[in-house]
Amino acid sequence: MKKIAVVSVNYNTARDTTDLLHSLTKVNTPNIELDIIIIDNGSKDVYELPQSAEKEHVKLIRSDVNTGFAGGYNIGMREALNRGAEYVLIVNNDTLMHPDMIMHLLSVLDSDSAIGVTTPKIYFSKGHEFHKGRYKADELGKVFWFAGGHTDWANVQSIHRGVDEVDHGQYDTTEEITFATGCCMMFKREVLEKVGMFDERYFLYYEDADLNERIRRSGYKVYYVPQAVLTHVNAASSGGAGNGNVLQDYFISRNKMLFGMTYAPLRTKVALVRESLRLLRTGRPFQKLAIKDYYKGNFHKGTFFEKRASLQG
Repeated sequence: MKKIAVVSVNYNTARDTTDLLHSLTKVNTPNIELDIIIIDNGSKDVYELPQSAEKEHVKLIRSDVNTGFAGGYNIGMREALNRGAEYVLIVNNDTLMHPDMIMHLLSVLDSDSAIGVTTPKIYFSKGHEFHKGRYKADELGKVFWFAGGHTDWANVQSIHRGVDEVDHGQYDTTEEITFATGCCMMFKREVLEKVGMFDERYFLYYEDADLNERIRRSGYKVYYVPQAVLTHVNAASSGGAGNGNVLQDYFISRNKMLFGMTYAPLRTKVALVRESLRLLRTGRPFQKLAIKDYYKGNFHKGTFFEKRASLQG
């Protein structure tokens, strides 16, 4: 019997986590031992979790502090390996699994020794689309959040193929891709043991892009599996999608530099340095702070939280 650990992180979104756990009770996993691990990342709503976790026979691990996306999932993945998992599935807590998702991801992962990671087709949760006013009523719930991805090296960003498109079967081919979103990734144990987990310097944003690059440069393939389906309420624990907040200004600006200066072609690195100098002159306050922290080597949380607290008085 194969053992799969499902790892998710809660940060002040206990209701979402409870909904995810409920969806897990409906998944089809024949001849699979399913081990569910929830990391609470220093939440204020932590006491809402125990009852739902106990009901669903979940291993709940509490962190006294917010360790970020990277740190929270690393706690869970280490626990999964310590508990003997042969496969580790990480999934955002603001998602709902379709019943056969796990088995489809596993089937492709096991089909080739060179495949190290699989990722599903992901829809926006119905009513949570970025531009829900543009769709017909029967299209809601079938709008892509992710249908495979790649890294745009010219702009140093991860691209979600199909985002905002309605699913008409245009991305229904199982295929190798160059970027799997950290929203949902299934790993073979050997990949995590050989390549490692998330780089915690990122804290939040770009950590999945970094891990994808390390996995691919270690010789493993990343595969998109459209038969595996997940629905997602976008960016619940970071304050909502597209809100242009200071958290994004800081962590995206700093981590884009870290990721790009590590992996991008030389021409792109030169462009990044020029862009960083422009941000130091004309960027928004937290973009300027981000670039300063990059050059000072202030990673992980950097100086973001102390600066935000000082501004809030």
